[in-house]
Parts: sequence; C-alpha cells; structure tokens
Amino acid sequence: MIKVKKGIGLLTVTALIAAMVGCGSSNDGNSSPSASSGSGSSPSASNSSPAAPEKQKKITIFQSKVEIAESLEALTKKYTEETGNEVEVWGSAGDAYGTQLQAKLTANQGPNIFSVGTGSEAEKLKSYLYDLSNEPYVSNIAPNVALKLDGKVVGVPYGVEGFGLVYNKKLVDPKNVTDLASFTATLEKLKADGKNGLSLSQEAYFLIGHIINMPFALQPDPKVFIEKLNKGEVKLADTKEFQEFAKFMDAIKANSGNPMEVKYDSQMGDFATGKTAMVHQGNWSYGMLKDYGDLGFDVGMMPFPLAGNTKLSIGVASNWVINGKSDADEIKASSAFLNWLLTSDAGKNAIVNEFKFIPAMTNIEADSLDPLSKDVFEATKSGQTVSWAFNDFPPGIIVNDLAPATQEFFLKKDMTGQQFLQKLDAVWAKATK
Repeated sequence: MIKVKKGIGLLTVTALIAAMVGCGSSNDGNSSPSASSGSGSSPSASNSSPAAPEKQKKITIFQSKVEIAESLEALTKKYTEETGNEVEVWGSAGDAYGTQLQAKLTANQGPNIFSVGTGSEAEKLKSYLYDLSNEPYVSNIAPNVALKLDGKVVGVPYGVEGFGLVYNKKLVDPKNVTDLASFTATLEKLKADGKNGLSLSQEAYFLIGHIINMPFALQPDPKVFIEKLNKGEVKLADTKEFQEFAKFMDAIKANSGNPMEVKYDSQMGDFATGKTAMVHQGNWSYGMLKDYGDLGFDVGMMPFPLAGNTKLSIGVASNWVINGKSDADEIKASSAFLNWLLTSDAGKNAIVNEFKFIPAMTNIEADSLDPLSKDVFEATKSGQTVSWAFNDFPPGIIVNDLAPATQEFFLKKDMTGQQFLQKLDAVWAKATK
C-alpha cells in the first residue's frame, strides 16, 4: 500500500492504484476511483424486517471489498441471532477475488451470494446471476442504478458514488453554470479575478476518464453507441455531444491551469484554500477536504452542463447477486438474507454507518452524510442521474489510450478541441483493432 496525503480513504486509494496500472475494481480496467461516504448517519427505522422469520437453509457469501469484511462478519452474526438462520462469510480475496470467484463457480463450488462489478464483469458471469426482478426489496432500489441484464434485475447495488463539478459556494452559483456559454463566461470571470476556475488533475480518471463520461452518457443508448464506436460505425468527431464537449475542453484549456502540472492532492489543496473555484471530482474528495478543517466556505456538487445537462454522473462499483446455480432452498435463503440486509434496522444501519456506503435504496435514510455525498444521495433518490458509461469501454482504454491523448491536448498549446476529438477517434480505433 502506498501512502497518500491528506487522509484519502481506503477505497479511493485502492481504486487510484488500480487506475494508474490500468485495472479497476471490475475486470474491464475502466472502473472509477472509489471511496466511502460520510460517516455518522442515521438510517430510517421504517420498513423493518418481519419479527418471526421462517427457518432457512445455511448460505455462503463471498464478496470483493476487503474493507467491509469485518463489518459483514459481525452483521451476519446479528442476522443469525435475530432469525436463527446461518450465514458463512468466506474471506475476501482483494485483487484475487475475480479469479477465485470464477474458479469456484466453474467448479460448481460457488457461494450462494457474491458480488460483481457493473459492466463487463457482470456480463461475463451472466449465466450465474439469478433473476431478482420479483423479489420484494427490488422495488426499493433507486431509479437507474439496479444491475440489469436482458431486461431483468440481477443485482442490488452495494451503494452509489457520483461525480460532477465540486464547487465553492462563495465563488460559484450553479444558476450561472448551465450550458457552454455560461460555463465559459464563469471561467473567464474567475480568471480575471485571479482564481483558477476549474481544475482537472493528471491522474487518468481525473484527467479524462470521468469528464468524458458525460457525452457518452447522453447518447440515447450509451452501450450501443460504444459498440458502434468499437466497430468504427460512428466517430466522436461527427457526434454533436462530443463536438460540444470539445468546446468545453477548449474553454478549460484557455481559462484554467494546466492539469499536467497538477496532482490530486494539490488539486484538492488549492480548492480547499480558495485558489480554485471548481474541481471535476466525486463525493470521495470530501475525505481530503475535511482534513483542512473549517474551509470558510460551503461546498456542493453540480452537474457538468454539457448540452444543458442537469444530472450528476452516478455509478455503482459493486452489486450483491445470488448464484442461480444454487439449489432452490439456498436461493430462497439467500433472498431472505438480502431482504433482511436491505430492510431491517440492523442491515440499514450497517450499510450506512459500518460499510459507510451512500445508500442505493430509497427506503434507507442517511441524515448526516457529508455535503458532497448528500448531493449524490439526493440525486440518486430523485433519479436525476446519468450512468457511468465508461464501465462499457474496452478494457484499459482510459489509462492506456485516452489519457495519453488528453495529455497531448493540454501540452500542445495550438491543439484545438476538434483536433483532440480526431485524436481520440484515432486512438480508440487502434485500441479496438
């Protein structure tokens, strides 16, 4: 484990390392940096689980997040105390999780409940995923975040994360950042006032992986668009949302600091000290901001206003799924445990205060989230979200191809946004040959 400045959370550290070496929490190499939400929240006590549950068959759980392993163990003991039903938690395997899970499933020794990432990882394991569509707790999943394959709900999100424009409320009013023209005018005014309007940083996801999600997410069907792009049937340079995205990048380049001279810790330090008005970041970044104590200003997260967008980019790093190859009694018992996890007081409390997730369920309240996590949570509950389309990118393309092209854009003063799009098209075509 490397040391990271200013208290960046464990989930974020893990994902940042993964991003820098071209792999993420799922096997497609394009998973976002991940982080825990704020702590000390009080989930709602409504929708408690039944007082007298029926006896169920013993089940096993195998999941990928090492950081919740101890809390999950403690929670399953509480489940047994409350219901009399047994749950065995297999030790989390960290980076080896995917390999070990595949081996267990292939040998028909798989767990009854396990976790999968959204995107290509779920697609790869599709034949093992039980259809949860008719399970009672599925109705409480927030809009647009359930794991669905072939029109069926096959996974329940652990929690959500989100990113957008994190802003200093003393320096920026979201009402004045609603489209390309107002975004550009805001950057120009801040520059004239001696402030850096918007900061990106040099890490692959913080440079391009996150911000380019928006033009993909605004396509009628992002997955189909990516498939066509992979086949060379469409081009970014010919697509209107990307053409406008290029103009946003021109505005950032002309009016903000060079991200190739900025690292994540200095990006957040300049924001915390009022030198930078906005950063394109996620809720995880509050973990660093809070170490500065009283900032002297309030912070919030607003949408990146490409094409007038009014939604935050919300994603799910991992999902609870049931092994459809289990016998019928094990499937029934597995669903009973998930129902308890997602509706009981003990389960909801663990999700928010022990696992420290931003809830992906509308029946779970989290009253004391940090300001950025609260904005993500409110957007999730209301459905004001766009997806993490980059989960469907070709493996490793953000780190290996898109980031170097973006570095070139910011390092070459005379390179235009339209030329940048053409460069992205070229590297995408080469990466998918």
